[in-house]
Amino acid sequence: MHGYMRAMQDDFSQCMVLNTRMAARAVTRHADHRLRRFGVTAAQFNILTTLNDHPDRSVTEMANSIAMERSTLSRNLDLLERKGLVAKQAAEHGNRRIVALSEAGAELVEKMLPEWRKWQAELRDTLTNPDFEGAIAALQQLAKL
Repeated sequence: MHGYMRAMQDDFSQCMVLNTRMAARAVTRHADHRLRRFGVTAAQFNILTTLNDHPDRSVTEMANSIAMERSTLSRNLDLLERKGLVAKQAAEHGNRRIVALSEAGAELVEKMLPEWRKWQAELRDTLTNPDFEGAIAALQQLAKL
């Protein structure tokens, strides 16, 4: 066991944090490039598609569901609102803000979906060992830490 731990300590190329961050950055850069023609970033795409699937969430609920800092989400929502893609309103109770896709936002999501499907297929093809489902399951398990 001690020999394994020593080898693990010395081989930083096998670091889970480093490799996860590098993979996340590469996938994000790839998505940003593909989404540029739609005028949104990968983070904004995730926000829009989350709102499409789960309308009328509060900012806090949405931040928790997509593992994004509330302040980062708020900045992106402000940008999306200025573009006319989302609408914010006060909740009936408390000081929460509810966010929903605008008609233009829903139309943009529909326009982006074919491109998203295409690059999802490309990413799946990239992952041959481990298989895509195994990679996603591993990432989902790590996201629960």
